[in-house]
Amino acid sequence: MWLGLLVSGLCLFIALRGLRLADVWMQLKTASYIWIVPGILVYFLAVWARTWRWHYLLRTTKIIPVRVMWTPVVIGYMGNNIFPFRAGEVLRAYVLKRKTGVVMGTGLATVVVERLFDGLVMLIFVLCGLPWVPNLPILLKQTVILASVVFLIALLVLFIWAINPERVRALIVLVTDRFAPPEVGRRILAITDSFTAGLSSLRSATGVTMVFMTSIVIWLLETVKYWFVMHAFSFTVTFFALMLMNGVVNLATTLPSTPGYVGTFDAPGIEILKIFGVAPAVAVSYTMILHAALWLPITLLGLWYMVKEGMSWQEFKQVAETKGQ
Repeated sequence: MWLGLLVSGLCLFIALRGLRLADVWMQLKTASYIWIVPGILVYFLAVWARTWRWHYLLRTTKIIPVRVMWTPVVIGYMGNNIFPFRAGEVLRAYVLKRKTGVVMGTGLATVVVERLFDGLVMLIFVLCGLPWVPNLPILLKQTVILASVVFLIALLVLFIWAINPERVRALIVLVTDRFAPPEVGRRILAITDSFTAGLSSLRSATGVTMVFMTSIVIWLLETVKYWFVMHAFSFTVTFFALMLMNGVVNLATTLPSTPGYVGTFDAPGIEILKIFGVAPAVAVSYTMILHAALWLPITLLGLWYMVKEGMSWQEFKQVAETKGQ
């Protein structure tokens, strides 16, 4: 938590240094907020696409209607926005278990697959946007290279696990028999089996293609929201520039931060816009409103669904103490 506060504070300092707040306020006062409405509608369309992707990833375990999975997805977004450490992913898997009986290990495995494909698409967006950058910062180039290596290695590990589950299980049995008490070993194997079930979609080329293409659609829709919100302010950049911004800010939100990605979303987005010649006050105003439009509607809807499902904050605390079953 302290590390997250430190990172968020540092990012906000970078984003706001040398800025006249009066200029930001002027931009906020003169913005045409009607453009946020279609942006929010497109964003919820992207959330629906995420829900369908999750439905597809779980189809080999259990066929669950998309409308049933919508509630866990929205509650998971809310959890990510108000709790640290992306705790909403655990909350999402828990609500799915509560509604459908799918064990948490399986649900979390599909969430891991989602996040890795999201990261891969973000890197593609960054690579699509880089040719449009007037002067490519060395730090941005190095970050893209490092992130590419990390995501590709993680995806490779998951593919190997999905294709050779028996060998992975045998390796875990070997390690637990040697180093863990019997009860702990049985528990680890149970979690391993449920996690393996969530990787079943990666065993076919069709499954991988469907998940990858859906991920591209999801993030293109979110970039369309960036485009709509841009029209509320007095600047214009290319769609590829917004793809670059989308990719960079979402890769940056993997860093530790306060709940809601304060700072880690804002600072990279502002810096990308400044690279494209957007005035600092305009870049800050736009990024603030974009962040709020991404955060507020889905959080309020998630809270409403949480109340509707009869969940309490105490129950969420207990979720953190479960062990994947």
